[in-house]
Amino acid sequence: MCRPPSEGFALGPLRQRGPDPLRPPFRPGAVGVRGAGHEARSPMPAARLPAAPPAARGGLQLPKGCGSRRAGGLASCPAREPMEGAEEGAAVRCPVCLRELPGALINSHLDRCLQAGQGDAERGCSPPPKKPRLAAAVPSGETPSAAAPVFSLFHKSRGGGGQSPGAPGEKPEEGGGGAALRGASLAQKLEGKPLADRLRPDTLRDYVGQERVLGAQTLLRSLLESHEIPSLILWGPPGCGKTTLAHIIANSSKKTGTRFVTLSATSAKTNDVRDVISQAQNEKRLFKRKTILFIDEIHRFNKSQQDTFLPHVECGTVTLIGATTENPSFQVNAALLSRCRVIVLEKLSVEAMEAILMRAVRSLGVQVLGKADQHDSSATGSSSESSEFPVYIEEKALSTLAYLCDGDARTGLNGLQLAVQARLAAGKTTPVSTAKGCSVDGVLITEEHVKEGLQRSHILYDRAGEEHYNCISALHKSMRGSDENASLYWLARMLEGGEDPLYVARRLVRFASEDIGLADPLALTQAVAAYQGCHFIGMPECEVILAQCVVYFARAPKSIEVYKAYNNVKECLRMHTGPLPPVPLHLRNAPTRLMKNLGYGKGYKYNPMYKEPVEQDYLPEELKGMDFFKEQKT
Repeated sequence: MCRPPSEGFALGPLRQRGPDPLRPPFRPGAVGVRGAGHEARSPMPAARLPAAPPAARGGLQLPKGCGSRRAGGLASCPAREPMEGAEEGAAVRCPVCLRELPGALINSHLDRCLQAGQGDAERGCSPPPKKPRLAAAVPSGETPSAAAPVFSLFHKSRGGGGQSPGAPGEKPEEGGGGAALRGASLAQKLEGKPLADRLRPDTLRDYVGQERVLGAQTLLRSLLESHEIPSLILWGPPGCGKTTLAHIIANSSKKTGTRFVTLSATSAKTNDVRDVISQAQNEKRLFKRKTILFIDEIHRFNKSQQDTFLPHVECGTVTLIGATTENPSFQVNAALLSRCRVIVLEKLSVEAMEAILMRAVRSLGVQVLGKADQHDSSATGSSSESSEFPVYIEEKALSTLAYLCDGDARTGLNGLQLAVQARLAAGKTTPVSTAKGCSVDGVLITEEHVKEGLQRSHILYDRAGEEHYNCISALHKSMRGSDENASLYWLARMLEGGEDPLYVARRLVRFASEDIGLADPLALTQAVAAYQGCHFIGMPECEVILAQCVVYFARAPKSIEVYKAYNNVKECLRMHTGPLPPVPLHLRNAPTRLMKNLGYGKGYKYNPMYKEPVEQDYLPEELKGMDFFKEQKT
């Protein structure tokens, strides 16, 4: 029970004052209560203070069960009885949900409020129309009529709930990026991320191409669908789907709770890798959680950096997935290759590229004009925004783009994006006759616009990579087969791709002796002259010099007699057992008297002094009768 009014405290009108460093902060609802660091004030006669209306008191509410004397603005509670829960420590108000909790529990409660997105107090409630200076404490067991405001810094409006206080009348955002893209204009869809990254598939069902590796009944697809991911090295040309496949594995790993960490060898350091491995060890030891580490461009790591993965891949601390455009046989440690499975991804076919481009066109809302549809070739300027008009693209333009991107999906999608953006920026419309017989004005993308977006045909060539060795091998074999057309093609493909002409000239010098040899001794002279000419004038003038030499070699007769005989000699030396036979005495040089006395040069017949052939042995005794040109002894 509460004391009589005469024994309580009399409060006058509340006024704002600065904080007192010697007094604990004021807590609403604890007026006249002893406990939690607040001492009860001495009783003061109520007659000395005028009565204050409730508005002047800042809307102060009194706890249930306490008496109040309206005439004098009196609120009284028993000073001898401490407030409920005061023994557990001072109560602190949560800045998120405005609930008062013991100080020992406020940290954990605040973490839950920030993470959950809403507290228990404000659920389903709207903010008051005016924020009071002092908020009253709501007694336990009662439901507040209007909850305290929720700060928009920590909370967002949710569907079906109240509006956030900072944005009255604002509609809640729709979840998912697909819904936002459907309502956006074409220009907005093309802004921000590149189209190749925006349309990256999330599941194997949407993955296009690589049927030989990821087909319905392949081993790798079965492992991925069962979430059993082995350590992999993904090897393939740019734009074939290596990063996309890793992205699909990352989305799949979320279902099993597996950590997926991505690093790029172009920017990551050894310490970054060690930090990830250390975290993976802790996750595995404490939570039995697996870690998948994806290293993009893994060939950028040197041998010592790659050795960092060896013990951890061996014991299963991390599952390594590396992506590379270079041949792993040359760029990845043999020890690391033995612990990983190499997956060879080929460049995408034209059919796969057309499927990818068609999906991109549908997602953008661009309509495809078939061969039956017609349009006026003359474009007219539009006075209004081009985004208001429908956008069309010729079917032939998509086919041309699929051919020109050379199996690189990233190049194809980015080229399509650039062509559409350029046409939208130009703001020109063209009358288009659709298959339904109606004629409308729209933005048209033709084959010429696509070619202009790519600037030039996409030539896949890497001077220091796998394609470098593939093209020089094709050139060598084409000249050996006397196909002058194929020889010129592979030469042009290397030179137009940026190959060093002196490298090609050096290979031609080798070809002159290896494949032509004595069948045309002038071939070596032709090759050396071509090398000197390339060295004198350089590219692009020297390209015709190399072309002349290549055609000469393709048309020249071929002979590998010398090349084959020399290989037989090398084989004989490798297969010899024991010490090599000494040089016969009659073939040795004798510049001193001592050597002559030892028999050096004794019995040697000087051939120019004889008119007839001289019978003389020149091979060691053990090899007498050996014919390296016939690969047998006579």
